[in-house]
Amino acid sequence: MIPDPADPHRPADPALPADPSSRDGRPTAPRPAADPHHPAGQGRAADGSHAPAGSHAAGDGRPASPYGRDSRSRDARRHGPRPPAARRPGGGTRSGLPHHDDRRRTFPQLPAVTAADGAFAATWWGNAWVAALEETALDPARLARGRAYAGRGLVDAITVTPGRVTAYVHGSRARPYRTQIRLHVLGDDEWETFLDAAAARPDHMAALLDKDVPHALADLTGLLPHAGDLVPDCSCPDDGYPCKHAAALCYQAARLLDEDPFTLFLMRGRGEQEILAALGHRSAARSAAEAGAAPPPPVPTVPAREAVTAVPTAALPPPLPAPAHPGRPPACPEAPGAPDPLALELLATEAAARAHTQLTTGRDPVAGLTPWQDAVRLAAAHPGSGLTASTRALYRDLAAAVGRAPADLARAVAAWRQGGPAGLVVLEEAWDPPAGPFDRARPALAAADFPHFRPWRNRLSTATLQLRYGRDGLWYGYESDAGREDWWPRGIPDTDPVGALSGLLGA
Repeated sequence: MIPDPADPHRPADPALPADPSSRDGRPTAPRPAADPHHPAGQGRAADGSHAPAGSHAAGDGRPASPYGRDSRSRDARRHGPRPPAARRPGGGTRSGLPHHDDRRRTFPQLPAVTAADGAFAATWWGNAWVAALEETALDPARLARGRAYAGRGLVDAITVTPGRVTAYVHGSRARPYRTQIRLHVLGDDEWETFLDAAAARPDHMAALLDKDVPHALADLTGLLPHAGDLVPDCSCPDDGYPCKHAAALCYQAARLLDEDPFTLFLMRGRGEQEILAALGHRSAARSAAEAGAAPPPPVPTVPAREAVTAVPTAALPPPLPAPAHPGRPPACPEAPGAPDPLALELLATEAAARAHTQLTTGRDPVAGLTPWQDAVRLAAAHPGSGLTASTRALYRDLAAAVGRAPADLARAVAAWRQGGPAGLVVLEEAWDPPAGPFDRARPALAAADFPHFRPWRNRLSTATLQLRYGRDGLWYGYESDAGREDWWPRGIPDTDPVGALSGLLGA
């Protein structure tokens, strides 16, 4: 084991969990019995017994801080006196812990993991949190030790505030280490988008009240962390990223998310009561608006007896008008052994959109696509760019279904978003264009003071830039790192090669 250096004095952190055994909110490590014959052990506690070496008990009998003799006075100088804990009318605090507002929650120490598989997460959002940790870790050995620490229950009470998860984690020394995980807090605009989307669908509100997180809401604002979004910090001397103590805290935090997904919302900046109040206001406003709207006109009908007679006596009513928008799919609960809820929701949404288009136009918009083109279209229509766990799973499954690699699918999605089916053709096909616009492109680029381009079939290339001439008469911009033939679609297609290149450089 690496010897533990002297812990530097640190100011009190308001996000640290409180320890009932310490008046200043810091945990007090077990103290060995003092040696009465050692000069440093001659002090006596308030009850007349020998005080342990290095401890400085206060005259009023308060336990000393494990972080140094002057820790309490230094904290008072830097941060001012601590406010008293809020108490109930009858005295005391809730559950023996200091009172916190809606944006601060402290969870008691979790027990050791007793599951046979040693898993720390059962829900899809808890597993996404674990995936973000494991994809960021630089050292699998430290990650394994952190998992073992968490499994043995060495993480003390966990405090969650916006943008921070904090706890003391026991290690090789008697005193625990102060450990925290920081992550990005959503802005007000992102929260407004999330709340509007949740209030617009009763099934989403019902899922949130049932402590469930719909995939569509999580992907809408980047609620779940991705690789690199979790920033660890620890008072231990290990400079690993993360160290085993931070990894243990991350694994235990996944268990909290399993029990209550509103903990994830708090990490991103909003408390549970604040979110529920905002959703209630939006729901009430929507109900009032719907109640004040004029009722729809009655649907014309024909008696059933007249409709089935051989000679109808009344004309059948005209067909009902097509709805303005496709219907919304139902919420699909997550259950063991059941299909992925995200895949079911995506397929139902696609079926509704195709049925609506066929009803209003008389044609199927995707009937002429190949399975590969349809897979690219589905991935391109999904929100996000492959960074969230659910989107990565979608890319992986779609690529496997058509026998391609996820990286190929990601490049094809970029081409589809650049130019639709024509952009995908430009990505995958090299052809010999006839004389005319292609031959005039190089002189036009030279006149605009752009670098020399080398022609090859329908492509003009430099070391890092490329223009591809499509069969639709448009120029498509591509970009690659110098020395690599790794071309990715960039910019907006244009009929003018100079315009396409200007848009590529601007992008």
